[in-house]
Order: sequence, then structure tokens, then C-alpha cells
Amino acid sequence: MSLPIIDISPFLSPDEGDNRAARRATSAALHAACLQFGFFYLDLSSFVSPTVPEELSELARTFFHLPQEEKDKLSLSLQDNARGYAKLKENVTGGKADNHEGLDFYKPVQNPDKTKPLWGENQWPDLPGFREKYDAWVEKMKALGLIVSHEVKDLLSLVDDSFWVMRAIGYPPLPDDHDGFSCGAHKDYGCLTFLYADPTPSALQVFLKDGVVPSSAVSNLALPAEQGDEEGIWINADPIPNCVVCNIGEMWEIWTNGMYKSTLHRVIHRSRNYRVPFFFEPNFDALIQPLAAVKRIQGSAPEKKPVVYGEFLMGKVSGNFAGGKGKYDD
Repeated sequence: MSLPIIDISPFLSPDEGDNRAARRATSAALHAACLQFGFFYLDLSSFVSPTVPEELSELARTFFHLPQEEKDKLSLSLQDNARGYAKLKENVTGGKADNHEGLDFYKPVQNPDKTKPLWGENQWPDLPGFREKYDAWVEKMKALGLIVSHEVKDLLSLVDDSFWVMRAIGYPPLPDDHDGFSCGAHKDYGCLTFLYADPTPSALQVFLKDGVVPSSAVSNLALPAEQGDEEGIWINADPIPNCVVCNIGEMWEIWTNGMYKSTLHRVIHRSRNYRVPFFFEPNFDALIQPLAAVKRIQGSAPEKKPVVYGEFLMGKVSGNFAGGKGKYDD
């Protein structure tokens, strides 16, 4: 099994003439990928130069190779326990320490206050070009989020001031005796995740439930604890040149009233690797509820409970750190 690859180039040209059919086909491919997998590749060949994310990975490599005392100068504890550097095994997923270190940035806020959760200021490494290039990536990924979301007109007012999150993650080789994963199995909280990773294979793994894969492929499988009693298989989502891996978060489950479902994924690294996930999220104060178009399709089906995204996020990030604070994982 492999995840679908979707070329976004039709969305970069006007919805007219010969391009109109191409845009409809791309929209249909996105819809099918969200229904079946919740994960897919986006081909960005026509949107961004391949050298740009490679530069981000190299900058991450440079930062994570700094002496520990230099990295600790950007510690999460110096801000709001969300923005800044998390040392190796500080991040926790499913009650177990993750074997990675990270540097996290969030959308800047008005009147920052580091005593309030998520409301501090970003901490940037003093490395030439780091902030400039990562800021430029933020703008590209915000634009990509709007491009992917633009077909759903009711959605745009909920994501036009996205409370985005960006991480640089460093993965050392996972020790054979480590009681956990490089990053344990989890679902993403928000809207869309765009992941750039260096070429290391067999690291990111996606859980496909029975029904998505042939039943013969899941028979007699031992079920890892993190997937509960759901049968299925884990497949590799290896990096593909000129692509980012995209997956949908839990807000899409609410928007589609369960038609789309966020998918379990995990990271198991046996070599050194660097990843830059970008989380394109709803606006902080957005009310997330089933979309009108979905309700028309589903009729009188029970509706998922609405949430305010910022409140939902605060609740989600409260238990993913050894010190009791929270974080996104990928």
C-alpha cells in the first residue's frame, strides 16, 4: 500500500478554461484521500523550489548539533512552556518519553505574556539565516493551507488567521532498549499538517485500518497497544522528492461530522534525521462545528459537539511533557 500523490498545480491557476476540469479532478482526489486515508502527499513542484526545505533541514541540523548549553538558552521554561527548545526525551506521547528534541514556534500573539499558556514569544537561534528562512517557510505553508482549504467556502473565515505551529525536530537513532518511540502514535489536533523530512526511509509510519487495506493483509497481526482493538497495518510514508506529507487533524472530523477521520501515525528512527512539520490550524477563536454542506448531505444524523479551537488546543496540550506542559508531535 502507498499513499496517493496529489499535484496542487491546478490550484495555482485561475478556475477557468481548460484548468477548470483539472481543478475539479484535484479536488476530487483530495476528497478521496481524506475519506480513505487521512494522509497523502502534496506535490509542490510548481509551488516551491526543492532547495528551500533542504535549507531548513540543514539549519535544523546546525542547531541540534550546538552544545547542549547553547540549546538550553532557548528552553521552553524561559517562555510559555510551548515556544522554544525541548531537549531529548522531554516530549511525552502516550505516557512514554519520545526520543527526539525539538524547537517550536507558534503564531505571534498580541500582548505576549509568558505566564499564560501558548501566549509567550518565539525564541530564535542566533544562526545566520535561520529566522529569515523559517519565517519565509511559514508564509509559504500558510498560503498552502489556504490553497488546500479554498474549495470549502464556509471554511475560509475560520482559517484566515491561522494559529499555526512550526517545529524543527532532531531525531537521533532510536536505541534498541528504548521503551517508546522516536515519537509515539498519535493523531494531530488541528486542521492540516505539512511535513518536510530529509530522505531517511522507514521512519514515519501511518496506521491504515482494516477495510482500507485488504483483510488478508491484516490477518494474524499482533496489535500494538496504541491502536487499541482496531485491526490494520502500519505502512511507511517515506519522503518523496518535491513533496510534503499532508495529514488532516481532528478539526476535520468535526467539520465533516465524522466523514473524514484523523489518522494515527508514529515515528521510528534508526538513523539521524531532521523534520520540519508545519501545522496549519484554525483561528484561535474559531468555532468549529459541522459544515452546512455536510449537514445537508447527512440530514438528521447526530452532530459532533462544537468546540472553540483555542480552548480545545489548551486542553490537548496539557499532558504531553515530562514537566506537565504540552506540545504537538510529529
